[in-house]
Amino acid sequence: MRIGIVGAGGVGGYFGARLAAAGQDVAFVARGKHLEAMNADGLAVLSPAGDLRLPVRATSDPAQIGPVDYVLVCVKTWQLPEAIAAIRPLVGADTAIVTVQNGVEAPGQVADVYGRDAVLPGAAEVIAYVESPGVVRHLGNGKLNVGEWDNQVTPRTDRLRDAVAGAGLQANVPDDIWAALWTKFLSVVPGGGLGTATGAAYGVLRTHPATRRLLTEAITEIRDVALARGIRLAADVVPRTLAWIDQLPADGTTSLQRDLIAGRPSELDAWTGAVVRLGNAAGVPTPVNTFLYDLATARALAAGN
Repeated sequence: MRIGIVGAGGVGGYFGARLAAAGQDVAFVARGKHLEAMNADGLAVLSPAGDLRLPVRATSDPAQIGPVDYVLVCVKTWQLPEAIAAIRPLVGADTAIVTVQNGVEAPGQVADVYGRDAVLPGAAEVIAYVESPGVVRHLGNGKLNVGEWDNQVTPRTDRLRDAVAGAGLQANVPDDIWAALWTKFLSVVPGGGLGTATGAAYGVLRTHPATRRLLTEAITEIRDVALARGIRLAADVVPRTLAWIDQLPADGTTSLQRDLIAGRPSELDAWTGAVVRLGNAAGVPTPVNTFLYDLATARALAAGN
């Protein structure tokens, strides 16, 4: 099986390394010092599931790879427009493009260019980051949820699930991939927006009465937007999401919050911004998320982004 990994950061680097170590034909599209280190010394993974270092095929030019069976698009949402154009040489007549971005709009953005039949909407659950050029630090999890646009079970979803599972990772083809994507969306976006606005970690957000209320209202707004768009979420998705947040480390924060505070490009537009956009399109009020989006945008501008 030929697999192209576009974006060799925490998600792409970890999944790609495990797949390559399991014998899959994996090629990475990367850039900069990370690419140089991968080509010089291979890709290293430091992980509680077992360390590894292996030689890899990596390039900044997808044309050097050519068409593959699967393209795993593992870039950040703000990098997606560039990646969509760049993957063209990897996409053949039967190539499946797997989106694993945080958010719910990436599959549609890719489908606008390559068609829905080419896209497998997905969601990655993994805690990993590039510790230094050529080195990925994995802290926990390692799961890929993936499905067809219409939720049909097909040979290509089964093959990808089996390959991921064969690499020692978790793989799942859920009954409803859109419900899975929106459930994850509910889990990360409210904490990202509220954490950015307040500068607080989960321990404060979930225990201080005012922020607990705002967190609950933000989750509820996203649920209402999803339902208005025909997404079949579990009836108890709000309390289940709060229960999930309650078990996170008290000092935990989202990547959105960390990026904005550090003045780096962030996924604000694809997270809280998407709630506001999609809510407006569906006629669903999102006052809390709109307020958090405005505050976070001001913070990003103050940081120079």
